[in-house]
Amino acid sequence: MGNGFKRLYQDRHPFMFIGPAVLILLVFSIVPIFVAFFISFTDLDLKGLANWSNINYIGLENYKELFTDEVFHKSIYNTLFYAIIGVPLVIVCSLGIALLLNYGSNLLFRFFRGVYYMPSITNIIAVAVIWGYLYNTEYGLFNYILSLLEADKIPWLEEPTIAKLSLIVLAVWKGIGINMIIFLAALQGIPQSYYEAAKIDGANRFQMLFQITIPLLRYATFFVTITTLIGWLQFFEEPFVMTQGGPLNGTISMALFIYQEGFQFSEFGYAAAGSFILFVFIIVVTLVQFKIRKSDTEY
Repeated sequence: MGNGFKRLYQDRHPFMFIGPAVLILLVFSIVPIFVAFFISFTDLDLKGLANWSNINYIGLENYKELFTDEVFHKSIYNTLFYAIIGVPLVIVCSLGIALLLNYGSNLLFRFFRGVYYMPSITNIIAVAVIWGYLYNTEYGLFNYILSLLEADKIPWLEEPTIAKLSLIVLAVWKGIGINMIIFLAALQGIPQSYYEAAKIDGANRFQMLFQITIPLLRYATFFVTITTLIGWLQFFEEPFVMTQGGPLNGTISMALFIYQEGFQFSEFGYAAAGSFILFVFIIVVTLVQFKIRKSDTEY
């Protein structure tokens, strides 16, 4: 026993470095998950927060009500709509831009790297204000350009399906930067000897792209796919700022539904139940991604 403690003391430095991060994760992530899970089986509201004696255990009633809630059903549909369209767009656009920027390293290419990365670090409120003007039906830039082409005005944020697509365009534009950096780092890690050998064998650029570059980006593509999909399943900021879930709940996402139920209607137990359904969705989708991933190719 004494030797175990002595060995632990001698190897204490790694634990000292990871300890604060683990503590923060435990206090602000792990513990709240269990608290929210318990709350989801209660009728916690503002009265319950003021006096815990007003909190009642109601079992699975919150979950049963969610499965009959049409607004929640619509939020699931909208979230899947966002993810199915948005995730591939982000991946393709990020990879395409990274491939273009990887061809050079001079000042011009570094400038465009900053240009494409800047939206991802720009405050969402500022972005929403600017895009709100762009999407304005009467005075927006997009409809002004359409008027020059003698085309009809488009209700960018006033018709449910068009509003969802408009938010996807905004989110894709904002989400390209980080994934572009990941792809760029992966591209620059590919040994040039592979391309030199391919050139000697007479391969053209398209053959090198599809036979060398893209296969060697498997790890980066898998990572980007997982993180992007999780992010889009938690799609919140854009509909919250731009449309508040409207029109007619046409842009409400699961995350926005949970926020509204919890912080606008003060139905904390109901919102906690919704958050756990979203949590299960994310876990299932992530596990499926790991399951269907093909075996790695060795080079």
